[in-house]
Amino acid sequence: MEWRRIIKSSKERQDANLADYEESVRQFSWDKARALLDGLPGGGLNIAHEAIDRHIASGQGGKLALRWIGRDDQVRNFTYGALGAAINQFANALARRGVSKGDRVFSLLGRTPELYFVALGTLKNGGVFSPLFSAFGPEPIKARMEIGEARVLVTSEAFYRRKIEPWRKELASLKHVFLTECPGEPPEGTIDLRAAMVDCPATFETVGTTPEDMALLHFTSGTTGRPKGAVHVHDAVISHHVTGRFALDLKPGDIFWCTADPGWVTGISYGVISPLSNLCALVVDQAEFDVERWYRTLEREQVTVWYTAPTAIRMLMKAGADIARRFDLSRLRLIASVGEPLNPEAVAWGMEAFGKPIHDNWWQTETGGIMISNFRSMDVKPGSMGRPLPGVVAGIVERLADGGVRAVETPMTKGELALRPGWPSMMRGYLHEQERYRKCFAGDWYLTGDLAMRDDEGYFWFVGRADDVIKSAGHLIGPFEVESALMEHPAVAEAGVIGVPEPTVGEMVKAFVALKDGHEPSESLRKELLGFSRKRLGPAVAPKDIAFRQNLPKTRSGKIMRRLLKARELGLPEGDISTLESEER
Repeated sequence: MEWRRIIKSSKERQDANLADYEESVRQFSWDKARALLDGLPGGGLNIAHEAIDRHIASGQGGKLALRWIGRDDQVRNFTYGALGAAINQFANALARRGVSKGDRVFSLLGRTPELYFVALGTLKNGGVFSPLFSAFGPEPIKARMEIGEARVLVTSEAFYRRKIEPWRKELASLKHVFLTECPGEPPEGTIDLRAAMVDCPATFETVGTTPEDMALLHFTSGTTGRPKGAVHVHDAVISHHVTGRFALDLKPGDIFWCTADPGWVTGISYGVISPLSNLCALVVDQAEFDVERWYRTLEREQVTVWYTAPTAIRMLMKAGADIARRFDLSRLRLIASVGEPLNPEAVAWGMEAFGKPIHDNWWQTETGGIMISNFRSMDVKPGSMGRPLPGVVAGIVERLADGGVRAVETPMTKGELALRPGWPSMMRGYLHEQERYRKCFAGDWYLTGDLAMRDDEGYFWFVGRADDVIKSAGHLIGPFEVESALMEHPAVAEAGVIGVPEPTVGEMVKAFVALKDGHEPSESLRKELLGFSRKRLGPAVAPKDIAFRQNLPKTRSGKIMRRLLKARELGLPEGDISTLESEER
């Protein structure tokens, strides 16, 4: 199947925040972006002030900020004013216990209202907020809190008893533990969060923070070694705000649903900060993925902008487009995806199910915000990451033997995706690991570790992680290209591709495939898929072997863990799997 450009209508182009890409790039400056926000009254910058307080000060406190939907369909609504009051109460609860500027506050919470009180209350108090994924076991939690020198933890009583209590005394820095969902007397040495907040005033003067004060600590796992704590500062809110406007087309009053777990960077940057700074109303659903529930939520809440993950999109595809058409999704203006590059099949499937494409974008924990995007006003090329945000300079480079890099100018030539430093949400370091941080840069470039290509119109195309690329008989083969071709087959729901050592050609391409409902693994289907991919990719690139799997190992953000597939195939150490999503569905 040949994937063509999806042409945007003139109405979409004119109505979008970023109506003219070229003109926006010419006119943009980060100083102009900073002027869109208020800053603290006495000088300085604070994320919580830009997300909440400035809206209340301008008379917007009565607008809906957060609609929380419980697993049992219980609904709790918070206006900007009510959310601001709860944030102030938590900031006071911290201050009463001597928690102050620079102290690290960790959360181990699911999708609960308390997560928003804690994240923004910590920032308002001048502290550093660090979210943890609620499905982590005791060891990854402990490792991250040790690296981050946690002073405060907010979690549920159940999580505390199961994941924290057995080792808590080993972490000398941890002074206070607040508990949610604590119906009785809290365990010794802990504090009932609700009781602590009720006892505090609903007013709090924001602690004076500067743009370069540390605000967020997001952990990311490499293929080996300890987790890395990426340091972000209050200046990051500039990027969060403007990328929400441009890449997600957020407008004041939008109903915005980000399905990312709040334990990850997307769930904070675009599940909390960006939409609130843009005066949107958040939809937060506590329940896990369910096809009909998700469509029902989109319809009932009249969601206008929806930001989700490739895994969820592929699961919706697996269920079929007919289900989507049973619901009134006419208010939905933009669908975007993040987590890993979105296969062309999934981008175009959006046209079948929703009448609009799914807009892919690219960024990393380290970049703190969206760097490359398919904008609402711009034609979509299925399979492409899109074009850089205004204010972001991206290029393709080749690493040199002397440690430097050389720019790759020829269109559609593979190289490493690199960015010119200078955007506000760029990480300021890996906590306690400056040498590891230094290795991310060469010359005037930040090196992303992703291989990509750029076409003659400036669209970027993902090839694979540098350590995922397969070297076979002199060819550099990107696994994403092979996976995308396999997903064009009507039986394939997901695919993961790795290189397996082979004496003659160096590495042999092997694919792992999960099938759609109604299809069963068989030798005849395996041969059919081998022939199907060979026709589309040619014999040099197509997989030589295909294995069926019920599910593929993925991170919670939706990335297929190719290195884990490879480790299991070759009997190698699995490394850090703390970010692994459960493989049971």
